[in-house]
Amino acid sequence: MEQLNQTKVAFFIIKGISDAPKLQVPIFLLVLLIYLMSLGGNITILLLVCLDHHLHNPMYFFLANLSIIDICSATVTLHTMLLNGITGSRTISYVRCIAQIYFFGWFTSEEMLFLTAMSYDRYVAICNPLRYKMIINQRVCTMLATVCWVLGFLEIIPYAVLVTGFTCYKSNIVNHFFCDLVPVIKLSCSDTSVLEILFIVEGAVIMALGPLSLTVTSYIFIITTILKIRSSNGRWKAFYTCSSHLTVVIVLYTTLIYQYLKPISPESLEYNKLLSLFNSGAVPILNPLIYSLKNKDVKAAFRRKVYSLIDKVKGEVR
Repeated sequence: MEQLNQTKVAFFIIKGISDAPKLQVPIFLLVLLIYLMSLGGNITILLLVCLDHHLHNPMYFFLANLSIIDICSATVTLHTMLLNGITGSRTISYVRCIAQIYFFGWFTSEEMLFLTAMSYDRYVAICNPLRYKMIINQRVCTMLATVCWVLGFLEIIPYAVLVTGFTCYKSNIVNHFFCDLVPVIKLSCSDTSVLEILFIVEGAVIMALGPLSLTVTSYIFIITTILKIRSSNGRWKAFYTCSSHLTVVIVLYTTLIYQYLKPISPESLEYNKLLSLFNSGAVPILNPLIYSLKNKDVKAAFRRKVYSLIDKVKGEVR
């Protein structure tokens, strides 16, 4: 569908990861496996935080929010590929496409904001341990979470509004496996300069570099404090408490920088599809894995719930 010259397109065609017919089933099964692992891991973390009173503290409160974000982000992006694999149709309505752009941007923004809130939590825990419970109390946690959710929701509205203002498209074939902002911008024959400036100024500088700079600042103070600890065992324990969060931050920002802070080209769009698949599927899997494998509290909570369930089953059998 070339050189569309109409006010609105009725639908878009999602190109997907590959056009090769022989790869469609393996790709579908891989995406399904990734989605189920992401869903299972994050729901497990969420249930553990909600049900185990040992995890009712600020760090795990923020982790539960992060799990909700990961579930939503994976669902928004990967469900398109799963539906296409089941129905055999690659079309997506114009409204659904715009909604997908908005929700993906929203949840990506939320992830960065909550990781920033978690970095502040780790800063207080390590740099001001004696005042931790007084500074990071329930009211502060609720306020930080509310600010993150509201700010993330509002940040993406200008993008959605500007995209709906596009008056024509060169094609309706989206070179991606879901409706992402960059490939849709590439399709438009309208003036996209305002959106591109917004993408750089508000997107890269405020939405990405803003939270990243705050996170880095927190870790500068954290590392400075850790280096002042005299015993090597004490330094290791202090660093271990924030190593999971730091790992997640590095993985997320590395993929986002490589994916979006590059000039748009046909080659970069193909490369971005693989990065998006990793960001949409693998990162939500890595988050619960990193926090569960490296966190003794989460592992202990998981064991308690498993043993409790086993005892309950044995009691019912008797």
